[in-house]
Formats: sequence, C-alpha cells, structure tokens
Amino acid sequence: MLIELLRSLAQEDWEKQTVSPKWTVKDVAAHLLDTSLRGVSIGRDGYVVESPRITSAADLATFINRLNSEGVTVYRRLSPLVLIRLVEVAAKSLAEYHASRDPYAMAPYGVSWAGEEKSVNWFDTAREFTERWHHQQQIRLAVDKPGIMTREFYHAVLDCFLRALPFAYRDVSAKVRTLVKINVAGECGGNWYLYRADEVWQLIEAPTGEAASESTIPQEIAWRIFTKGIDRESALAQVKVSGDASLGLHVLGMVSIVA
Repeated sequence: MLIELLRSLAQEDWEKQTVSPKWTVKDVAAHLLDTSLRGVSIGRDGYVVESPRITSAADLATFINRLNSEGVTVYRRLSPLVLIRLVEVAAKSLAEYHASRDPYAMAPYGVSWAGEEKSVNWFDTAREFTERWHHQQQIRLAVDKPGIMTREFYHAVLDCFLRALPFAYRDVSAKVRTLVKINVAGECGGNWYLYRADEVWQLIEAPTGEAASESTIPQEIAWRIFTKGIDRESALAQVKVSGDASLGLHVLGMVSIVA
C-alpha cells in the first residue's frame, strides 16, 4: 500500500508539509527508508556502528532524533523514483526479518515509550507496525489520499499505542481501585481501561465499578495526539472528558513514539 501510494504522488506532492512540523512528504518517505535499513542492519545483522551511553529517556530521544535527522538529510537528496525503489526493497527486507523472529523471544531493544527496557519480539514488531502506519498516514493526510484508517489496520495501531498508558500515568496519584476509561470514538476505536492497583497503574480488559473519568477521543485525531501531530489546544477542542478532568486529560500528554 505504501509503494502504491508513493507511485501515485504528483511531483508537487513530494514537497507538501505533513503534520510532522519539520518534515515534508519526501522527508517522511526518506525517514521510512532510513529506519528500514537501520532496522535490518541492527536487528537481522547485529551491526551497530555506534552505541552511546544512554542513561535517560531524554538521552535516548536526543540520540534517535539525531539519527533520524541525519537519515532524512541524506535520503531526501534522492529522486522520487530512486527513493521509491529503495523503500520497496528495504521495507521487504524489514518485513521478512520481523516475520522470521520468535514472537516471544527478546527483542534487540525495549519499547521505551511503554516504559520497557526489554521487550518481547511481538511487541517490538507491533511498535514497528505503528511506525510504518502513522508515517504513511502522515503522507496520506498531506496529499488527501485516505485508505489505511480501517478497522483492520488502525485498531491494531491504537491498541499498541495505548499500551503506553500505565507508563504515561506512572506519576499520577490516585486511590487504589481508581478506574480511568479511554474511549476512541469511531469504527476503528474502542475502550481501554486503566486501573490503579496497590502501587502501579495497569491496563485491564474487564473493568468492574464506575470509572472516575472517561475521555472520548475522535479516532481522526487519536493517532495524532499519540505521535505529537496535533497541538494540545486543538486536541482539547475535540476531546470530551467526564468525571475527574485531571485524570481524563492526562492522556493528551501520552506519546507513543520516541521523541
């Protein structure tokens, strides 16, 4: 679907601005190429050129953002035709690598935005899927070519994104057994429940009792909230919260990418 989309772009489409403030459509395509190549090199081949000392989330974000910027700078120099052909090859190699892994073995690195230092392969693959989906959606939104906001694809993206909830709420105080309900409204959405156990927040599937807060987020902007693709004021104008507003609005600060 990505390759078909890129092949359909007019020359002027490549320079259109996306919801990622610093990136055009071509920049996003360059980023998809760069991260595919890096993913195969590190994951499949075990090839790591540099491994700086990472002691905090801020260190990791700085490192990843630097790599992303360098990759985009290099690959945006390519013509659209060359870029498309390389993206196609790199994406296939990355998909084959992920398909070859034992889903319950440990991944090369943890899903940091969910608070994990170590993660199993299936979660790392799910994270990679959300990366591919949301960057493609950025392009589609910029050029007005919908097609992947479907139940099949988008619900899985949301379910992975919302696994960040316990980590995002880790510093939020609440009484034991407090329940927070997050509703993503639309055919691709659903309900997610965050429960306060003795010392930590937990995602649960079968809630009991009344929620202390309920946040309703339109599916059209949910992915943008969790990937820093919409400003807080614009999100607030479209999100509805009932009950404890401080609990319900905290979800707007959740970020399910490394940034």
